Amino acid sequence: MFTIEHEFDATVVTLIDEGAISLTEDVTISAFEDCVTLEQLDPRSGEPVTITLSMVQVNDLLAALDLPEGSYRLIRQGAEGAAD
Repeated sequence: MFTIEHEFDATVVTLIDEGAISLTEDVTISAFEDCVTLEQLDPRSGEPVTITLSMVQVNDLLAALDLPEGSYRLIRQGAEGAAD
């Protein structure tokens, strides 16, 4: 199950683990103009843990979801100094 909320500066998606075995804490994904954050409560400390991805990292992740195992580098058009 998941929810989607559109806030002033971000779109927020919350993933809710409904499985019968090994339920984990909800994951909240906030998509901002310049980054995406993932937040999950650490059950040991009770504190939220936040990971921030740049938009380049998000695009790499999207590409990786459709590729087989291996090492890749995306070539971005218009990027100066881009390597093959």
